[in-house]
Amino acid sequence: MRNELLVDGLVITTDNSAAIGEKPHDIVNVPDEVAAKFATRVALAEQWAAGGEATAILLHNFSGEEHWPRYVSGITQLFSELDMPVPPVSGSTESNIETLQSALAVTIIGRKLRMLPDPYALEWFIYGEPLVGEAVINHPDRIADLRIVKNAFDCNQIERIWPIGSGGIEREADKLFGCRMPLAQGIAKEASGGPATCLLVGLQTSKVEKAKRLFGKHFRKLIE
Repeated sequence: MRNELLVDGLVITTDNSAAIGEKPHDIVNVPDEVAAKFATRVALAEQWAAGGEATAILLHNFSGEEHWPRYVSGITQLFSELDMPVPPVSGSTESNIETLQSALAVTIIGRKLRMLPDPYALEWFIYGEPLVGEAVINHPDRIADLRIVKNAFDCNQIERIWPIGSGGIEREADKLFGCRMPLAQGIAKEASGGPATCLLVGLQTSKVEKAKRLFGKHFRKLIE
């Protein structure tokens, strides 16, 4: 397990965002659609990491009523880009107290569809680079493309993924394998992955060469 909650065959994943958006006091100023899209991206990547597929979304909006349609638009954009149906979206808005900074959370409820092989049975690679804050906006070419990831799953090119969060690559690898592994040279082990800008990707040895062509230059071995 990573951060998912498994309940009666359901996979529940979530991500939140604070001080990122359109309010004057936000630390990172981006359109609300972008903030919601990246929060949804993390929760969706967590679903895939757990072998789940999204069936419903709960949006928790702490920014005010006028932000709700823009947040929903960001969620819709992500699924449209992935050529996936947009799950039903519901949730709640803080409308009693006006906040100085933007804040939202996205929770995805999914069904578990895939069994997860032992991580030791796969070869693991890092796809994308760990980025956070303004770097996410300034370097979109370095971010793991979920369209490529989805295509790889659909074509049985990869077996598993593992999103990188704020703890960095080394901490996530420790969670994945249950122990400290000898990571390859040149990896930014402790850098925050922000909104899952990079992922660990596990696949069978026989598929490595094809995967390198599919994922491109920001795809490198995790372990020495």
